[in-house]
Amino acid sequence: MKTKTKQIPVETAQFILDKAIPLFARSGYSGVSMRDIAKEVGISGAALYHHYPDKKNLYIAAMTHAFADNASAVEFSLNTHGSPAERLERFIFDFTKQMSSDPDFRALLQRELLDGDDERLKLLADQAFVAPFTALRELATELAPDCDAHLTAISMAGLILFHFDVEPIRRYLPGCLKKHNDPQVIAKHITKILMGAFSK
Repeated sequence: MKTKTKQIPVETAQFILDKAIPLFARSGYSGVSMRDIAKEVGISGAALYHHYPDKKNLYIAAMTHAFADNASAVEFSLNTHGSPAERLERFIFDFTKQMSSDPDFRALLQRELLDGDDERLKLLADQAFVAPFTALRELATELAPDCDAHLTAISMAGLILFHFDVEPIRRYLPGCLKKHNDPQVIAKHITKILMGAFSK
């Protein structure tokens, strides 16, 4: 009779990133050591350093990986065919769904904004956010040509992000209902507000 051996995941850079992202999301850059990551991955410290020479390189790779996946999906929803109003609605629903389903991404973004490390923020902006933000800014120009496209794009994304940022306290505020946590309800609400604003 053959004995079953425990399946050990292949020790690849990709697997390391997938394990590191939740750790960084939970504890931040300064709260996670290379030893913590090696233990989580199930490899030696030497094997980890074989893939990433130091924590900073690993962190940047993890952040870029986490952000790029979300950013590419947003860019796709903005660049598909349709009227500006149709693209806006698709962006709102897709981005709201992403933010609802990826708490690690939201936590990483919040931590980066709070840490305020200029080098990391610029790198993330260049490697993950420029393309989708450019597409969002172009949509903002089509929807509101008389408004500042940069600020309009920030406002469009910010309306979605803020709903999730304030969720921990929002549930204790008057009038909060269980349905207010449903991404479909949030998306419909934001769509109604923005469609109304852009139709004036």
